[in-house]
Amino acid sequence: MKYVERAASVLLALSLLTLVGCEEVSSRLDPLSVSGHDGGTTPLSAETLMRIGAAAHAGGDLANALRLYREAATLQPSAAAPFVAIGNTLIDMNQVNEALLAYKSALEREARDPEALRGLAKAYLRTARPELAGAPLQIAYEDTPNDPKLLQLIGVADDLVGQHGEAQARYRRGIELAPGDLGLTLDLALSLALTGDYDAAIARLGPMAYSASSTPRERQTLALIHGLKGDRKAAQQLATMDLEPSAVAHNLAYYDRLRALSPEARSRAIRSLGAGTAAPGS
Repeated sequence: MKYVERAASVLLALSLLTLVGCEEVSSRLDPLSVSGHDGGTTPLSAETLMRIGAAAHAGGDLANALRLYREAATLQPSAAAPFVAIGNTLIDMNQVNEALLAYKSALEREARDPEALRGLAKAYLRTARPELAGAPLQIAYEDTPNDPKLLQLIGVADDLVGQHGEAQARYRRGIELAPGDLGLTLDLALSLALTGDYDAAIARLGPMAYSASSTPRERQTLALIHGLKGDRKAAQQLATMDLEPSAVAHNLAYYDRLRALSPEARSRAIRSLGAGTAAPGS
């Protein structure tokens, strides 16, 4: 079944990345009053509010999740976790500046909280200030240098500031640690394409994109790479697998415009769309 996506949607290889759990829950979480009671006389604990908030977040009820996390923060004002959860929810609501404040509040309470450090970095990437992501990522790296997802996030930040060689080294190290990681492979392929190494990018991503288990994200990222190389035929064949004719034509024209840019401008355009700059995305 075909679907239409905007041209920029092919860049979802940089998925910056909700970190909330994916437990199956119902979104019908009330009755919960804003006073933090369960309808009886016993107030809910901060831990219970956090659990229910996580369920609401996973179920897509972001407004209710945010309310519950804020209630938990009032009950445990010295704990970092509620503020991290608030930041994660605000990111998903595209309220990036508010998320920055929440992550900074978490770090005031626990200076090396790993989730707060990563959240702060992701928020900076989404505000088109990737250079500010370096400091929290460096602290996180000191504590967990062999975390593939952290290496991926550092690679994205490096790519966004034009340090493609460093980014590719991060992705390759991440793939050594997690050989089957899809996101790392996608980001490495895209980074290679940004430096003009199209054949290496295609060789890296091609087997995955043409496999029986591939998804539109892999196929359309590969279409982008073919488009950047100037191979319109291959790009069109891949695009047609998932997109309606009007969207295929839109994407092909977009690739042509990208090729006309300087390498630096092309890289900024692609990575800024992928990072979801204010609006990533990761």
